[in-house]
Amino acid sequence: MTWQFPVALILAYVLGSVPTGLLIGKLLRGIDIREQGSGNIGATNTLRVLGKPAGVTALVLDIGKGYAAVTALAALASLGRSPLSLPMMRVCLGIAAIAGHNWTVFLRFKGGKGVATSAGVFLGISWLSLVIAVAVFAVLVMATRIVSVGSMSGAVALPVAMWALRAEREFVVFAIVAAALVVMRHRSNIGRLIRGEENRF
Repeated sequence: MTWQFPVALILAYVLGSVPTGLLIGKLLRGIDIREQGSGNIGATNTLRVLGKPAGVTALVLDIGKGYAAVTALAALASLGRSPLSLPMMRVCLGIAAIAGHNWTVFLRFKGGKGVATSAGVFLGISWLSLVIAVAVFAVLVMATRIVSVGSMSGAVALPVAMWALRAEREFVVFAIVAAALVVMRHRSNIGRLIRGEENRF
């Protein structure tokens, strides 16, 4: 194996680790959004605490982290020799970016829930599957006014859509793992849902 893939893997993790919501809060208002709202550094809490422009900016940047990992960094990785196929390299790079967001090196390995970064990864891998998952997300959020319900439902819908569209097996398995991770990262939300205490928009 040459140096390109290991370097791309490290860059994917570091890129995913950039805490965009936290940085936006610091730059715009000098606040730590971990001390506001739900305490999460992701786009939803950024929107709740700082408003739509900041929330949308955080969303786009978090999506961009995942998308860049499986496109630009995958292009870098493919320049060298590797025992892995290109689909497997893209899976590994996507996992690194999501792991970076969820367990960022810049915040003592604490981070977000990985929904937007995962969306960016799958935008680069199978955009049509992502569109279906986003549609499920939107319908559930509009029906319940609870973002966590939409996030988990969209995550579960993604591997189903990829399987139905006959995506590569590596990508379908990756989507299943990513969906399980998203649900796992929503454990506290599930608890609040059961108690009827989850925040609504």
